[in-house]
Amino acid sequence: MNETVLGTLRVADGVVEHGGDRLSKGDMAARVASDIPPGSYVNLGIGQPTLIADYLAPADGVVLHTENGMLGMGPAARGDEVDLDLTNAGKVPVTELPGASYFHHADSFAMMRGGHLDVCVLGAFQVSYVGDLANWHTGAPGAIPAVGGAMDLAIGAKSVYVMMTLFAKDGAVKLVPACTYPLTGLRCVNRVYTAESVIDCGPDGAVITETFGIGADELLARLTA
Repeated sequence: MNETVLGTLRVADGVVEHGGDRLSKGDMAARVASDIPPGSYVNLGIGQPTLIADYLAPADGVVLHTENGMLGMGPAARGDEVDLDLTNAGKVPVTELPGASYFHHADSFAMMRGGHLDVCVLGAFQVSYVGDLANWHTGAPGAIPAVGGAMDLAIGAKSVYVMMTLFAKDGAVKLVPACTYPLTGLRCVNRVYTAESVIDCGPDGAVITETFGIGADELLARLTA
C-alpha cells in the first residue's frame, strides 16, 4: 500500500524562465547532462535517460554504469560501431570507453545497492511533490510490470534524477501531490526534468526552478488545476 505524504508545489523565488520552445528529447538529455558533476559514477535508466550518454563531455570523466554488468559505457553505437554483444540494460547497442570493464550481473547490483553510484537518471509514470517514485507499473489491466533494477537504483544512488514527460497522453499530470500507482521508492527523487521545466523535490514539496517555453506561473496553474 502506498504511504501518502503530501507536500506543496511552488515556484522558486529565483526561477529562470526561458522563452522559445519546450525542450526536445535531445535538449532534455543535454540539460540533465549539464547537472551531472564531473567524475561521477552514473546509471542511466531505460528509455529517454539513455540519450544522456551522447551529451556527456569526455573531459568531465563521468563513468557510466549499466545494471547488466558494464562500467565505462560510451555513447550509443552507430553504423560499424554496433556490436550486438555490447548493449546497455535496454538492449541498445553502445560503445565502450578506454578502461571499460565487464562483470557479473550480481556484482553490478551490489554496486547499485551498496551506495557506489553518485547519480541515477530514471523514467517515471508519476513523481510526487516530496519525491516518491512510481515507474514500474500503472496498475492498468493487461499492463506488464517491469521493475527491473529501478528499486535498487532509487534507493542506492546518492542522487536520483527523473527525466519524463510532464503530462500523460490523456493530459493527466504526472507530477502529483501523492502517487496513485504502485511505488518504486519513497522520497527518493531529488530532481525532475521535463520538456517544460526543471523541478526540485524534497521533504517540504516540489519547487519549479526553471521553465522552457512557458511562464512559471502558467505552468504552476496547469499542474495544480
